[in-house]
Amino acid sequence: MSPVTVLIPTLLRPLVGDRSAVEVPLEAPAPVSAVLDTVADGRPIFARRIRDETGALRRYVNVYVDGEDVRRADGLATPVSPGSEVMIIQSVAGG
Repeated sequence: MSPVTVLIPTLLRPLVGDRSAVEVPLEAPAPVSAVLDTVADGRPIFARRIRDETGALRRYVNVYVDGEDVRRADGLATPVSPGSEVMIIQSVAGG
């Protein structure tokens, strides 16, 4: 079993114990939604910051699996293999 490394953006780190990365154990390929569910388990605020009430990624949140934007692949159904890297990026607006 090789864990998936989920890279956490600075603004979300307080919600995961100030960690820059969270490892998710994975024995077989799984959809990115399942990986995000595992990270969000017991962290409802984290879950709400990533996805909206319908379960879709929020428009200002980008997720990459091994460098590939999941929106250009199969969205939240994009497969994640053991040993992969999932990167969460939040857009920051300001003026």
